[in-house]
Amino acid sequence: MTEAFLPRRRFLISAASAATAVALPTGLSRAATAAPAGDTPGASGSPLTVSPAFGVLKEIDAGDLRVGYVEAGPADGPPVLLLHGWPYDVHTYEAVAPLLAAAGHRVIVPYARGYGTTRFLSAGTPRNGQQGALASDAIALLDALRIPKALVAGCDWGARTAGILAALWPERCEALVSVSGYLLVSRQVNQQPLPPAAELQWWYQYYFATERGRLGYQQHREAFARLIWQLASPQWRFDDATFARSAAAFFNPDHVDIVVHNYRWRLGLAEGEPRFDAIEARIGAAPVIGIPTITLEGDANGAPHPSPAAYRPKFSGHYEHRDLRGGIGHNLPQEAPKAFAQAILDVRRF
Repeated sequence: MTEAFLPRRRFLISAASAATAVALPTGLSRAATAAPAGDTPGASGSPLTVSPAFGVLKEIDAGDLRVGYVEAGPADGPPVLLLHGWPYDVHTYEAVAPLLAAAGHRVIVPYARGYGTTRFLSAGTPRNGQQGALASDAIALLDALRIPKALVAGCDWGARTAGILAALWPERCEALVSVSGYLLVSRQVNQQPLPPAAELQWWYQYYFATERGRLGYQQHREAFARLIWQLASPQWRFDDATFARSAAAFFNPDHVDIVVHNYRWRLGLAEGEPRFDAIEARIGAAPVIGIPTITLEGDANGAPHPSPAAYRPKFSGHYEHRDLRGGIGHNLPQEAPKAFAQAILDVRRF
């Protein structure tokens, strides 16, 4: 789930829980083998598929990854890159993509590293979940698809990645739509404590800081994800089939390593890769976003998130914020797809 640009305390763990492979930065791990793309089994053991109404599931080599992604709409339409979060997957946009495709857009919805059919090309690449790595993945995907500029939009981790692209690579971004606004992370700021009630909302972050938490997520990832869905969207009445479509993406062999590293990295308990240091320094400086932006928030978001007033100063271009009513929770694009799609159509007119 998301983490706002807010203070966070240092959480100490035992040396065993931070143990890593030799010659890797603290907290990073390597896979034993590089699995071929396109064979990710879901919980049932069957390959991942998407509904034809959603789009076509494709693969492309991009940067460190063979990226699995859904594509919908005309190939020559204005491109839109839709980015998902945790514990969600491409189905966050299953109802959004057809709306945008019908409006003439080329819609690209990638599985993030550690999800679905996305695979690392090399067994030697660290299984790194830091924000700079995820943002670099998105740029590499645009390069591989030969898309010079796209509208970027996201929810949860995906909103953070979209915001980083808008802030650091504005020449690659036509406009931004972001759920919960400005979510770029400063690890230095994160060392400061929050009030106890606010810390309580981050229970899973501290759980993942322990070896018990890593093993617990490894063994119970479906139950864990379902609980997060219920807590983050308390009024969303999703059915078992809806959950199962997304849960299948969590059986990627790199999933647990990526998720655990992401949260440990945020707390300063695991290091990232030096090649992303310059990117992280720029992110940590809390850059202002100057491209046209619409931010969205649901009235029943049960996940930790900042207030719109807190992030309004971070947007210097044409900007609008929209509050959605009716029990809309954290996974806003899946709970209110028409409103999310409309924000994308509207922000292009700014």
